[in-house]
Amino acid sequence: MPSRVVGDSQRQLTLALDSSLPETYRSARDCIAAGVYRRGLKRIASELDVSPGNLSVALSDDPHRKLGLDEAELYTQRTGDKAWIYYLVAKYLEDAGASRDHAVAELTQILTDLPGKLIAAGLSAKQWRK
Repeated sequence: MPSRVVGDSQRQLTLALDSSLPETYRSARDCIAAGVYRRGLKRIASELDVSPGNLSVALSDDPHRKLGLDEAELYTQRTGDKAWIYYLVAKYLEDAGASRDHAVAELTQILTDLPGKLIAAGLSAKQWRK
């Protein structure tokens, strides 16, 4: 389906997806929180012009105060940390072909290991070839 946002005159963007990001973080907010705490809560709160306590609550699971998209963008502008964007790309824009290739590689490894595992389990080649 054609996009109303990206037209034919737009450039193509190529990204190397880090498939470990969606496995490492529960959400984009968690990804940002990791970056904030790695850089120092007080320092980043100052950069974002919020109190450290309010930033900490916004990054937590508090249902009443959440980190907004504007704050997430400002965080990226001030720190250069794009990990949460890469998290979203890896989670929602993963190439179906890449997923298939990954699954095939995993399956190939499983099938390669299977005979040895069967023998280790005490099954003879005659038993598992039937």
